[in-house]
Amino acid sequence: MRVSILAVFVWHSASTAPQSVFVWHSASQYSCGTSAGAPQPAPQPVAPQPAHLSRRSRAPAYGSLRPVPPVVTVSNLRKTYGSLVAVDDVSFTVEEGEIFGLLGPNGAGKTTTMECVEGVRTPDGGSIEVLGKDPGSRSTELLNRIGVQLQEAQLQKRIKVWEAVDLWTTLFPRTVDGDKLLAELGLADKRNARFMNLSGGQKQRLFIALALINDPELVFLDELTTGLDPQARRAIWELVSGIRDRGKTVFLTTHLMEEAERLCDRVAVIEHGRLIELGTAEELVARHCPERAVHFSCDGEVGDDVFADVAGITWIGSENGRFHLVGIDKDFVSTVIECLAEQRIRVTDFRTEMPNLEDVFLKLTGHSIRD
Repeated sequence: MRVSILAVFVWHSASTAPQSVFVWHSASQYSCGTSAGAPQPAPQPVAPQPAHLSRRSRAPAYGSLRPVPPVVTVSNLRKTYGSLVAVDDVSFTVEEGEIFGLLGPNGAGKTTTMECVEGVRTPDGGSIEVLGKDPGSRSTELLNRIGVQLQEAQLQKRIKVWEAVDLWTTLFPRTVDGDKLLAELGLADKRNARFMNLSGGQKQRLFIALALINDPELVFLDELTTGLDPQARRAIWELVSGIRDRGKTVFLTTHLMEEAERLCDRVAVIEHGRLIELGTAEELVARHCPERAVHFSCDGEVGDDVFADVAGITWIGSENGRFHLVGIDKDFVSTVIECLAEQRIRVTDFRTEMPNLEDVFLKLTGHSIRD
């Protein structure tokens, strides 16, 4: 009977557009073994490690550990639909304990790539390894260790929220407290509501709960906060950060650059089915958009030549006492402020303009609207 229910669940996930899934675990504790009878050294204080760092990059408390293998390894992935090449020679890894984001315009190949990694779609070339296993095998062991939230999904319209959660708990050997999970997602007061009466955001949060019910090690989230209002979106961001802080790994797709910049330890940019960039948000900004701009107004007569020797300056514009300076030096803003102070220029308005991940995204993928 359990096998039959699982088949229905997989069919729903595979046959509809993706929705997202979450799960959390407490972080594993590492220790260094000693021989029997050997005196145990007193633990030494260890500097706290930032919670956002992947476990691979954290310093162990004692001794040395072998490198942790990637949670996901994708090598030369290719997927076609007839003559359309949806994913072309894509390779990347997702490290344990990180939030990894796959970014791209509509139709770039994000969801297809994620579905291949999840095992929902069969690739036409390349190889994929998830938690040491081939996701295409759909092994029960692997399915019990991952959570998947699809971009779009549906349940029977008259099923109640608590019934859906209860049903999902029968699919896995280990689950978390469903009522507590609903409370954390703001659905406690909707426990007896029918699926058809939920708002779009509430349905999204319910699918997140179903994805987290088995406390997975690896969570796939496809367009996680699509359709959510700002309050719900920020609540979900906190939840995702909490999953990572518990030592779990999150692999998400999004087209919201603020979301990627806020959550992701590393991002990959995919365009026309090909991976065109990979790194932290800071690395991508420094690589592609190093420019910084300073805009200010000042009293009195000030010539452009006053700022000609500012380190890294590439452009100076002024009109009616309003100045616009652009430079590429990482300390450009500080240097401009120092110049203003040295020249004793009285500033009446001052504003900086710093590049972000959205600037990088537009530069790499273009400004035209995609369908």
